[in-house]
Amino acid sequence: MTFAHRHLLGIEQLRPDEITTILDLAEDYVTLNRGPNKHSDVLAGLTQINMFFENSTRTQASFELAGKRLGADVMNMAMQASSVKKGETLIDTALTLNAMHPDLLVVRHPHSGAVDLLAQKVNCAVLNAGDGRHEHPTQALLDALTIRRAKGRLHRLSIAICGDIAHSRVARSNIILLGKMENRIKLIGPPTLMPSEIEHFGVEVYDDMKEGLEDVDVVMMLRLQKERMDGGFIPSEREYYHRFGLDAEKLGHAKDDAIVMHPGPMNRGVEIDGDIADDINRSVIQEQVEMGVAVRMAAMDLLARNLKAGRA
Repeated sequence: MTFAHRHLLGIEQLRPDEITTILDLAEDYVTLNRGPNKHSDVLAGLTQINMFFENSTRTQASFELAGKRLGADVMNMAMQASSVKKGETLIDTALTLNAMHPDLLVVRHPHSGAVDLLAQKVNCAVLNAGDGRHEHPTQALLDALTIRRAKGRLHRLSIAICGDIAHSRVARSNIILLGKMENRIKLIGPPTLMPSEIEHFGVEVYDDMKEGLEDVDVVMMLRLQKERMDGGFIPSEREYYHRFGLDAEKLGHAKDDAIVMHPGPMNRGVEIDGDIADDINRSVIQEQVEMGVAVRMAAMDLLARNLKAGRA
């Protein structure tokens, strides 16, 4: 298997064949997770520490479950109530962690680049569980696995990513990954929620849902990240839903077999109509959650192999 990385900090560093390696291994873990015995021992004897400087029930639970199913000793550190609040720097945190001898460190942080800085200072494998507006690599990988399973391939598809692109690390990681796999990427949203440098990403930009969704294979909705907004990016939630929320009429412009995705948590009636989110024929939102555990198991498995090889 081709995967020679010590850390998983972003999609940017991965080649297409390395992305495929993670997804192929994740398929094995989907099978394991659906079986009667959901446990493996590939991380037996290893310690996994989850450090979430930002709340995320879904991602943290997924990483915790992934580590436990692989046999790791898993510890969650409540960073919101930690020494960091008392003025400890990220470097101090890294030194403290090194003294504990972890093998895998899963980090979510509100500042872009913070996870990369930690990775430079610790003696273990680091997985980025989301840093600022930068990247969220395992989310893009689980989205890719969901698309590949639903469509039978992950290349030359027409994929629309809709909503709050500017504040979304999920969008950034998906744009990079789907671009590497030769897909046509359409970004749809109000100009106020588009990044300023977006023309450099090799994407098409639309501010009209019906025009942008024409003949797409995949519709990926994004959450309005109100916690990252410091101004009037949208007139009102009601107006936003009218123009950019996904409903049956707008979805009618996509292909008849187009799938609907959302990284969660969803604001029903703001980004997406509840009936669309729950439509078992179109929505793969629950599959995304399932694929998240398998993808995170695959990523930790591959990093652990490299870790063991480096220590041998």
